[in-house]
Amino acid sequence: MPRKSRFNPGPGIADFWSEFRKPTPYRWPILAFSVTMSLGLLYAVTKEKYYYPPERPTIEYITSFEPNRTDAEIIASNEENQREQDALAAEQEEIAERKRELYRSLGRATGIDVDAIEAEIAAERAAEEAEREAGRTQTENPDPAPIAK
Repeated sequence: MPRKSRFNPGPGIADFWSEFRKPTPYRWPILAFSVTMSLGLLYAVTKEKYYYPPERPTIEYITSFEPNRTDAEIIASNEENQREQDALAAEQEEIAERKRELYRSLGRATGIDVDAIEAEIAAERAAEEAEREAGRTQTENPDPAPIAK
């Protein structure tokens, strides 16, 4: 039974009671502070926090077209959009051509052979296009012959 005597709280309680019964001026404030700190720590440790799951979002669909359009209205809308896109592309090409013409005039004014540079650029573009076309035909028509082992 040496284990039992080792964990016996009786002598500790008796020692506490004998020390607590001695008249000291700070006995009650120290006891109140100790109890307050212990209860505060227990409250902080045992306080349970519960987080509610987030609310499911509501989905609102934003449409820019009338949902009950007829096929004719859809076709007319697509044709109008295509006309706008074509006009925009033509305007952008016109701006790009004006820029090229300005660079050509600047190059001629500074003594650069603009025609030779344009011919070189055209040849490079043609070579790149040929490579792209060759790569496209090669991937479209792979060699059907089986590999011999």
